[in-house]
Amino acid sequence: MQQPFTIMTETHLPSALQAFEDKLDQLIDNYQDVKSENKSLKLKQASLISEKEQLLEKTTQAKSRVEAMITRLKAMEQGS
Repeated sequence: MQQPFTIMTETHLPSALQAFEDKLDQLIDNYQDVKSENKSLKLKQASLISEKEQLLEKTTQAKSRVEAMITRLKAMEQGS
């Protein structure tokens, strides 16, 4: 079923343009919000990646120190 063609009269045009402008403003606001949130998330991601790298390095250093202590303890045990 085909809908009838609606002709915009001069009285409908300003309200239709206003509605379109309102929707466009809302879309722009939403875009700005998402853009801001995306920037914030990228910064947080970079911070978390850096923190992860630091934690991995600390874990590696701790593992090396524990292995060195175990080696020294074994050497002390064999020396006794």
